[in-house]
Amino acid sequence: MSTGTEDFTAKARIRNAALDLFADFGETGTSMRAIAAAAGVTVGLVVHHYQTKDGLRDAVEERIVDLFDEAIAQAPTSGGAREVAAARDASVARMLEQDPAVVGYLRRALLDATGHKGMILHKLTDLTARQVATLRTAGLASTDHPDSSQVIGVLVRQLGQLFLQPMVDSAWEQLAGPRAPEDGKPRLVIGVADPES
Repeated sequence: MSTGTEDFTAKARIRNAALDLFADFGETGTSMRAIAAAAGVTVGLVVHHYQTKDGLRDAVEERIVDLFDEAIAQAPTSGGAREVAAARDASVARMLEQDPAVVGYLRRALLDATGHKGMILHKLTDLTARQVATLRTAGLASTDHPDSSQVIGVLVRQLGQLFLQPMVDSAWEQLAGPRAPEDGKPRLVIGVADPES
């Protein structure tokens, strides 16, 4: 079970089971009964803690935002603005690598053409805006560009790879063969151009 394995309370086990199942099968493809079974609890306990699947989704999304926040907090704040941004991006990338369910959830939530009911992008945008404001105040982010451009740039750098890396990996394997050395694979670099540049 993913995220927060250090928290063994029934409530956390339910939330973590929901994250895993939502990542694999989507919210609509996951029943409360399946979540209860995966968490080793009764459906009644799931309802007691979260009331509805919407309540579970909200808890899952809050946990994902907390994981982003924790990863960013672990990044060093020494050096210039570029070094700080790179350290934060690397810390988020490590967190995502360690928790594939978060990646699966984000892919489903942000790319689902049927429309996702959650607010994960809104929540991550708010977190990023607060982080950018803190960095700008501390002199660790440029104030030459609008903060909105910086927020979008951070989101694209941190989330863009989630969506495009599988395409790069698949194309590389097709073109170079399944035993192609990893060190030859093209490196995916994602960014947002400032409209004035």
